[in-house]
Amino acid sequence: MTLRTASPTAADPFGTHLRHWRQHRRLSQLDLAQEAEVSTRHLSYVETGRAAPSREMVLRLAERLDVPLRERNALLVAAGFAPMYRQRSLDDPALGPARRAVDLVLKGHEPFPALAVDRNWNLVAHNAVVPLLMAGASAELLKPPLNVLRLSLHPDGLAPRIANLGQWRAHLLERLQQQIAATGDATLTALHDELAAYPVGLTGHDAPAVGGELAGVVVPFQLVTPNGLLSFISTTTIFGTPVDVTLQELAVESFFPADAQTSVALSGLAARLG
Repeated sequence: MTLRTASPTAADPFGTHLRHWRQHRRLSQLDLAQEAEVSTRHLSYVETGRAAPSREMVLRLAERLDVPLRERNALLVAAGFAPMYRQRSLDDPALGPARRAVDLVLKGHEPFPALAVDRNWNLVAHNAVVPLLMAGASAELLKPPLNVLRLSLHPDGLAPRIANLGQWRAHLLERLQQQIAATGDATLTALHDELAAYPVGLTGHDAPAVGGELAGVVVPFQLVTPNGLLSFISTTTIFGTPVDVTLQELAVESFFPADAQTSVALSGLAARLG
């Protein structure tokens, strides 16, 4: 079950932000004090507003609480300090090397599909194969910002063509819950509730859960297409040590063929693309 706590606002004091993250990580004041190597009394004073933290203290607590960079900026501002981590569009010239690296990964993965998404699963970039798999989805769902989870599970999206819809839906919702637990993002919580409310059993092909060699290892994505049933396994690539909010929140999803039939079909599609 996802732990849900009300997210503090920009107007809330530092202590409110700190208490939110401490409780979100299920830590007592004693636990956090020991992790951050400060006295429990001082931590209590900071949390209640009776003492002001230093910039170093804010960053140390954020590190121990594994707070994402975006929220670390919020902690710094709430404590009266300037934000530390830049947040720029991936099209910003300063992020040119990162954008080129992403484009290289996406292009290099052809003839197999690969795409890049932001923190909220909105599509940022993709290679030439991805639009072929999205064909037939509602034009409304394809408008930017295109949310790939909504596109996948919506009855007017890919759901009617996902052969193992029940299995894939459970996988995506579990993955989203894990992300919510890590970030405390209210937007992701709302997205999870929306996706979970979509009708189940009215769409898709109700194929049995995939077994064989892949059972217990990965959850395949099985899509019915004019070229037959395509089966994929996927991997996620993230930047290892980002100092920019945008880069920390960027993920590249690369799909690999799970069987020979899929590999042949995609190679044929790529040949037609030229």
